[in-house]
Amino acid sequence: MLQFFKSILATMVGLLLFFILLIFIIIGVAASASKKSAVAVKPKSILVMTFNGNVKERSADNVFAKFQGNSEDIGLNEIIENIDKAKDDVNISGILLDLGMVNAGAASKEEIRQALLEFKKSGKFIFSKADYYYNGNYSLAASSDRVFLTPTGEMLFNGTSAEPMFYKGLLDKIGVEIQVVRHGKFKGAVEPFIKDHLSDENRLQIRKYKEAVYNNFIQNIASDRKLNVDQVFALAYNMDVKSPEDAQKYKLVDELCYTDGIEKALKEKLNLAEKDKINYINYSKYIDVPGKKKAGDLNTKIAVIYAEGEIKDGEADDDAIGGKSLSETISKARKDDKVKAIVLRINSPGGSALASDIIWREVQLATEKKPVVVSMGDVAASGGYYIAAPSTYIFAEPSTITGSIGVFGLFPNAQKLLNDKLGITIDSVKFGRFSDLGNASRPFNNEEKEILQSFIERTYDNFISRVAEGRHKNKADIDSIAQGRVWAASDALNLGLVDKIGSIDDAIKFAAQKANITNYRITEMPKLKDPLQELIKTLSGETKLKSVMKSELGDQYQLYEQLRSLQQKQGIRAELIWW
Repeated sequence: MLQFFKSILATMVGLLLFFILLIFIIIGVAASASKKSAVAVKPKSILVMTFNGNVKERSADNVFAKFQGNSEDIGLNEIIENIDKAKDDVNISGILLDLGMVNAGAASKEEIRQALLEFKKSGKFIFSKADYYYNGNYSLAASSDRVFLTPTGEMLFNGTSAEPMFYKGLLDKIGVEIQVVRHGKFKGAVEPFIKDHLSDENRLQIRKYKEAVYNNFIQNIASDRKLNVDQVFALAYNMDVKSPEDAQKYKLVDELCYTDGIEKALKEKLNLAEKDKINYINYSKYIDVPGKKKAGDLNTKIAVIYAEGEIKDGEADDDAIGGKSLSETISKARKDDKVKAIVLRINSPGGSALASDIIWREVQLATEKKPVVVSMGDVAASGGYYIAAPSTYIFAEPSTITGSIGVFGLFPNAQKLLNDKLGITIDSVKFGRFSDLGNASRPFNNEEKEILQSFIERTYDNFISRVAEGRHKNKADIDSIAQGRVWAASDALNLGLVDKIGSIDDAIKFAAQKANITNYRITEMPKLKDPLQELIKTLSGETKLKSVMKSELGDQYQLYEQLRSLQQKQGIRAELIWW
């Protein structure tokens, strides 16, 4: 009995301590939030920008993230907003880009680059420093007035490549066959599961869109560094930059120096004496500096709706678009009389064909009431293009990957794994010839393959019909550029799959023009999750396990995620796997 009461007491003490800790966390966060308006910027300050987290389309209002000890995801919307705020801030004299790894897609980096170029138009300066430059962070550094590299650092300027990973050998070893039904000879998303190398068609399309994105990168570097395009291309192609001295020789960096040398250059730029202290303000603090009060009529709004991640059935989560969730968000904006136009920001490789079609319907209904302008991010392909097709107008970033108008189905056959490897056999009692269609313990027969192929053909026909209707073309024309083919933005523009190359800001301005409004406010949708709910989720076992695995696996976490997601890719998909 005594032991029982000890256990009860220990449990009660544990719960009490948990709630006390929770209260302290909430008080701490509330205190932190209350200090936002108190953050002051000293005159002649330098905004120090680092990109330690993953750059996503939108910042999550997760005020508890700092208690996790992990880098937060950074919102592209927030980055652009704060660079713009710094441009107009009389106390900010310049920006210092402290560049390590920049975990962002090519189109996202293009948006940041454009914001930095706009910042420079104010007459203020940008310096960049790094121990190591590569394509990912140098695309931002090149836009700077001066680029610094640590004398013992490195610069990897050696072109671009794609290294698709294939799982067929692994699946063969464990006795699992992936049965594929598809429409589209370019539907490369299925190849990792059925081949050990690229098909000619897939190799062609990857080469084509990678080349377009890379050419845009080279042209930007040449423009920013005032160099000849052919010269820059040759430097990368031949890997002429093999040392920091080479980087300086070929004018890709301006100076090789350590932190003290950069500080000296900053003081000279700011007209400070050697003994004076430079006023730095970190980006994480500058976020809390109040910007200009947003003007505009409260009854006249443009809804910016974010659609980021794989498209799945049902509700959304942190890394995926939910067909139910997004369609409800679009419906809410459609029915709101204060919302005069919608900008749908898409950064998605697609996913569930059914969920994509449900979202498509809401986009179509919305266009009947008000302008719906799509802004494409890093990728808006397959299901991501499906939901864009009925919109009023489509903008794509210069480095956007889009198209992939095709459909496939993945159905595992684990007969060898069960029978030969594990010694498991399965028998069945059927009421209907096809009642066990999709049974993973055996391969399909010919009749079943024909049935599944008919499903795929019907879905593909729906897909190209939706696109033809939305883009005001006939089905034959769309079919000729579909077949699962992936396109870079420049090619998609020429083919009529997008209307204009431009940023999300361009899309917003165009939406206002189409709605014939000038005095408006921006409202971002869907509504961000409640921070307290996010804390509870953070403390859950699943989230903690995911965080630990990301930390331990590093770059290999993506491989784990791809293998884990295989079990969720059964059924009919409109999706792109891209490199």
